Amino acid sequence: MIRLLLATVMISLAAQGWAQSSVNASVAAHRDSIIATADALWNFAELGYLETESSATLQGVLETAGFSITRGVADIPTAFIASYGSGSPVIAILGEFDALPGISQAAVPYPSPIEGKTSGQACGHNLFGAGSMGAALAVKDWLDQTGQTGTIRFYGTPAEEGGSGKVYLVRAGLFEDVDAVLHWHPASINGANAESSLANKSAKFRFSGVSSHAARAPERGRSALDGVEAMNFMVNLLREHVPEETRIHYVITDGGIAPNVVPNFAESFYYLRHPNAAVLSELWERLVATAEAAALGTGTQLEMEVIHGNHSTLPNSVLSQVVHQQLSNLGGITYNEEEQKFAEALAQTLPEGSYYPGRESEIEPYAESTTKGSTDVGDVSWNVPTAGLRTATFVPGTGLHSWQAVATGGMSIGHKGALLASKTLAASAIELIKNPEILSAAKAEFDTRRGPDFSYRALLGDRDPPLDYRR
Repeated sequence: MIRLLLATVMISLAAQGWAQSSVNASVAAHRDSIIATADALWNFAELGYLETESSATLQGVLETAGFSITRGVADIPTAFIASYGSGSPVIAILGEFDALPGISQAAVPYPSPIEGKTSGQACGHNLFGAGSMGAALAVKDWLDQTGQTGTIRFYGTPAEEGGSGKVYLVRAGLFEDVDAVLHWHPASINGANAESSLANKSAKFRFSGVSSHAARAPERGRSALDGVEAMNFMVNLLREHVPEETRIHYVITDGGIAPNVVPNFAESFYYLRHPNAAVLSELWERLVATAEAAALGTGTQLEMEVIHGNHSTLPNSVLSQVVHQQLSNLGGITYNEEEQKFAEALAQTLPEGSYYPGRESEIEPYAESTTKGSTDVGDVSWNVPTAGLRTATFVPGTGLHSWQAVATGGMSIGHKGALLASKTLAASAIELIKNPEILSAAKAEFDTRRGPDFSYRALLGDRDPPLDYRR
């Protein structure tokens, strides 16, 4: 069934051709705005749900260009929808912009934290937001030039890093009239696979005990830190008895202050991942059971706050083939002499052999794959046919959430990747608007992959957005 749908799409693409010249000209016209926005978001480096200036910057550019803006959607102050055009189809482009805590770095090819700055764009979301914005602007220009019926929407989605911002937008029904969703992510390679991911869920486990003098009256105390450590010990035993695809990781966010005071409060923050949301839910119950047992055994009280929960991404080969074809036609990134020197210097800090000159120009062969990461795009993809791509905004071999990623995200190598993403997303969206048969094929595949009995439920339940989780 899916092969037949793909054949239909490829015939359609061959017959219709691509609107590359128009897209290239439009993105070139918006180049300065895209780069300025990317750099502004890089400098702001605002954490999840706190991206006030970043969100306002993106909104300002889009509103000036003629988009109508709906602010504060899904009860999230920094979330917004920018819309242009009219009628069907409705094509959505996602844009993220939150930074990560604890990673500060100047745009140089050696470790150089910026004094007084405690966060950084270590996942390239400054490029994500600006590149997606550029794509929306290019599609808007094409709609104006052709008079074509259709609507392009930019979804400003905050707090992807552990905050599940998109889940709240899905839960609020903000994608119900959308025909297809396109997105991208900064990376060290160029590719557009039909990619799945790991579903994940997180929570903070807070233990409350009784303080006492640790030497003179330890029998009076009930250590909250004992509760955290007992839970951690049981979870580490649990690792042997879970499916091998499972990922469990945690940090102790509060373990007490002074060794001679029995801690009356301690907290750990856990992530749990698995490719299948149903299996994840079963594993989650076992994880919670270790916390409850730890509290019982240490005489402490337990409070749990679910922070986020994301479904795995549901691949869509029909849409992914469209995006891959357009990316292949455009080609990868080409470094100038200065960028080549930067890349070679940075490569000295990467695993040996991970970079060779010209790798940034290569396009990965199309495939269906699974990443070990997680994203709140997953929840979108189970509600609307969705496809994405990656471009080499980072020196090939660079890992996400690293100082090297921050460095290249703040200079011209990152800019080139964002501009390539703008062109690819815009040309893909235009093809979808021009060819309703592609959207029909994508919807048919979407229905087949979900299955007739699928019913969406947010893994984070009915909690409100955790607007203070990064404070």
